[in-house]
This record gives sequence, structure tokens and C-alpha cells, in this order.
Amino acid sequence: MTGARAAADGTPTEVWHRISTPASTMGPWLPDGALGEALAGGLARVESALAESVGSEHPFVREAAGHLMAAGGKRFRPMLALLAAQLGDPDRPEVTSAAVVCELTHLATLYHDDVMDEASVRRGAPSANSRWTNSIAILAGDLLFARASDLLADLGPEAVRIQARTFERLVTGQIRETVGAQPGDDPVGHYLEVLADKTGSLVATSARFGASFAGVGDDLVEALTAFGEEVGVAFQLSDDLIDIVSVAGASGKSPGTDLREGIATLPVLFALAGNDPAEARLRELVAAPVTDDAEHAEALRLLRASRSLERATDVLREYADRARARLSAVPAGDVRDALSALCDYVVTRTS
Repeated sequence: MTGARAAADGTPTEVWHRISTPASTMGPWLPDGALGEALAGGLARVESALAESVGSEHPFVREAAGHLMAAGGKRFRPMLALLAAQLGDPDRPEVTSAAVVCELTHLATLYHDDVMDEASVRRGAPSANSRWTNSIAILAGDLLFARASDLLADLGPEAVRIQARTFERLVTGQIRETVGAQPGDDPVGHYLEVLADKTGSLVATSARFGASFAGVGDDLVEALTAFGEEVGVAFQLSDDLIDIVSVAGASGKSPGTDLREGIATLPVLFALAGNDPAEARLRELVAAPVTDDAEHAEALRLLRASRSLERATDVLREYADRARARLSAVPAGDVRDALSALCDYVVTRTS
């Protein structure tokens, strides 16, 4: 691939570059050359269709439904759909529609997540619930689900069935996260299962939709779907680690937000489950939400230097490696190189 630099084993490690696109599309993702140009065109079509999907004759409805889309985002799910479609006929109109369905579904869940988390900021902008009310945020999310369903109706009953099962997993994951690990559950196992349902499922469906609507063969569709699940979990794990290791402002939110909110991500779960004397003070601090500024700073410092963070990073790499292993079924070429580079990116990204 043009512009790629191969590692010792031949795996490209730098095939992505930042392009000049609207703020609401992804940043450092597109590969160079003809594939990059094709994906840029596909993203432009997705962005146009998204804008149309959040439209309304009622100005306030249009503003509320388009609030998160206008705030930007990486467009990770439609990008994966478009990339998978490159293995078939990526110009089929169903590919764009399916990519839009996945992004609308993702955006809708964010509206609902912000209500449940009582979040005040999303993507550097006031969340819909803080700008208006919880009721408006919930209804805006519902509207996006409705628009996604409308598009799905034109994609056929099998697409509707796949989306319904994906949505079931999204909701199941959210419920399990809300109630927490139950007595007898392994907290780490529970956490990873929640990530697979809440994030991995929709990323997997994005890859499935892109490939299947481009006419890719069934075996390759299944391999890409499995790839999406693994890389989706890795992407969420990297989000969790970025919350700990990022410097102020680099990731778009204050470092240690999860600590303040009492959200036990993987490094914290490893610390709490361990008995390392070196992490005794860390366990004491993270056993509850860390709201005191001095204790928050101390907890972040200890967590950044901890073995628990190293263990969590190892798990992230394991998921990325598992995703990469799925690519043995993908024909050699630019698309496989790009998907492999995505595995590198989720491990090394900083925002």
C-alpha cells in the first residue's frame, strides 16, 4: 500500500493518515492511494445520508436529532463497513445505507448512555440531556432508532433480523453493566462480556453488513464479522486505557473521568482483584468513586505506574492479535493491510 511502512514481519504499521474532511468524520484512519480515495468517497456519501437521516420539518426535532452527529466522531463503524465492502462491490447503494444504519444505531445509544450516566459532556460539547432534558435526549435517541429501522426495511428481512439481534445484545450488555457482576461472577470476565455485547456486537454487524451487501462470499463475511467483534472490544479497551493515561485535553475529556464516576474499568478491576502490596493504596483509593481532587490525582499517578495497567494493556494487545488472526481468511492486498493496521491503531491510539 502506498505510504505504508512494513514491520519486520511484513505487517504495515503506518498506513493511515489524517485527511481534510468534515469535523464529523474520522481523522487518522484512511490509507493512502486508491483505497484511501475510495473510502473518502464512501465516507462522504455516508455523511450526506446521515445528515438527511436526522432531518425533520420541525426545527427543534432536527436540532436535537442532529446534535451528536454535528458534534463529530470517528465514524469507526461506517468506516469498517466501507472497508469490508471493498472486498466486493463497494458501490452498491445498500452498502451506504447499511453503514448509515450502524452509525445511527451507535448515535442513538449515546443519547441513552448519557442519560443513564448523567453525563454533561459528549464529544467536547454539552450532552443532549444537559443541554435540554433527559426526556428530550431519550426521545432523540428513539428517533434515530426509528430512522435506522426505516432504512433497514429497504435492506430486507435478514438485515432486520441481524439488527434486532445486535440490538438485543446492546441492551443486554447495558443491563448487565448497570446491575454489575453478580455473586460468583468473575468481575473481569463479566466486564469483557459486557464490552463484547455493548461495543463488539455493533462493530461486528458493521463489518458483516458492509461485506454482505457488497456481495462478499459467506465464509469471508463470517471471518470479517468475527474480526469486527474482536477489534470492537479492543477499541473499547483502548478507550478505557486512554481515560487513564491521556494528558489533559488530548482525548477530548479530562483524564480519570471513569475514576471520578466510580466506573471500574479493566485496570481498576485487576487492582481490586489483586493482593500486590505495592497496590494496597491504589486498591484503597479506587474502591469507591474518587471525587477528592488530591486523591484523584494520587489514584491516577498510582494507576499509571501499576502492574494492573500493564495487565490491562496486555489484554488489549491480545484482543488486537485475535482480530488480526481472523484476517488469514482475507485475500492479501490493500484491504487486509488496512485491517491489520487498524489492529495496530487500536493499541497505539491516544484519542
